[in-house]
Amino acid sequence: MSTSTTQDTLNYKAAAERLKKVVIRTPLTYSHSLSRQYQCHVYLKREDLQVVRSYKLRGAYNMMSTLPAEKLQHGVVCASAGNHAQGFAYSCKQLNVKGVVFMPIITPKQKVNQTRMFGEDMIEIKLVGDTFDDCAIAAKQYTEQNNMTFIPPFDDIRIIEGQATVAVEILEELTTPVDYIFVPIGGGGLASGVGSYFKEFSPATKTVGVEPEGAPSMTAALKEGSPITLGSIDRFVDGAAVKRIGDTTFAICKEVLADMQTVAEGKVCSTILKLYNENAIVVEPAGALSIAVLDQYADNIKGKTVVCVVSGSNNDIDRMPEIKERSLQYEGLKHYFLVRFAQRPGALKEFVNNVLGPNDDITRFEYMQKTNKETGPALVGVELQQRNDYQRLLLKMQEYRIDYTELNKNDNLFGYLV
Repeated sequence: MSTSTTQDTLNYKAAAERLKKVVIRTPLTYSHSLSRQYQCHVYLKREDLQVVRSYKLRGAYNMMSTLPAEKLQHGVVCASAGNHAQGFAYSCKQLNVKGVVFMPIITPKQKVNQTRMFGEDMIEIKLVGDTFDDCAIAAKQYTEQNNMTFIPPFDDIRIIEGQATVAVEILEELTTPVDYIFVPIGGGGLASGVGSYFKEFSPATKTVGVEPEGAPSMTAALKEGSPITLGSIDRFVDGAAVKRIGDTTFAICKEVLADMQTVAEGKVCSTILKLYNENAIVVEPAGALSIAVLDQYADNIKGKTVVCVVSGSNNDIDRMPEIKERSLQYEGLKHYFLVRFAQRPGALKEFVNNVLGPNDDITRFEYMQKTNKETGPALVGVELQQRNDYQRLLLKMQEYRIDYTELNKNDNLFGYLV
């Protein structure tokens, strides 16, 4: 199927009409803080306030509601890292259809519980595999064995068509021409739908796809000219951590995206914390991508009208310590060392009094040996007030002849010890 034919099959109005009775028309809010920061006009499309707290309901319900009755009677299956599962589960309940949800074993408990809540007695949950790709294979096998219908998270025209209704709402509400729209990308369903709609009805708008640095599946596909399967990914941004984007979504995205960017996971974490602390907005990692990328476009968007799609807010509060940790490391405020203290009285006290600055804080101290501690190294975590304090800290350790190893510079050792 050619790209033009694929896009021509998208019936935006029909999808919007089908979804009226199940989705919330989410707010398009003007962000005064972001607009001041970037000297432009920033609007947030708040899909984090959707009934299932993400846009995924749109695609799932749109596809399921167009299936023939006999297919629905046999039941439906999905594979999801969380958000698609919740949209799928809610759709099963609304349509009175039996569904089976395959989720990776690592899926946050909050997302598993939310899925159960939305689907109630109409769904069964199976936790399989370490990644979305692993559980998707199991889900498709189960679908074939039980003569059911698979509802993919992104790679289907009816899914893409449903996600496109996000763009329909934006252009219906915003009369000012949109210069840039930033859209998070996992498998590419949202970007395909939003990008297609903007290309047709607001062709001057630049649609920019954003994905996590640790799972750049669309970036790799665009570089290679076709979808490829990444060998490994960082699963932290779980809503967008996909090893391989879809064939259909790739075919559309390569035509409708004006640009494609990746954002470091640490930057995503800093954005999550800033949105919460300054705006009382709670987002999941994938939901922060479209805002986290703005620093990279600061010069381009100055004086422009910008829309960021905030895709979801299904964040497990148990993840907050990790989010803060990743943010501090990204901002250059948290550092870890293996320190071999001199074997004499007062060595540790000297380190605290003379090496650390007045605002530096030891946040972790752990001897690495259970016996003969005085001859082994200690794991020391130091939190700084300012990034620039790091070089001063290193100079102080050299001045006082501290024998140390910077763990931040050794990924394998850092991952093992910290």
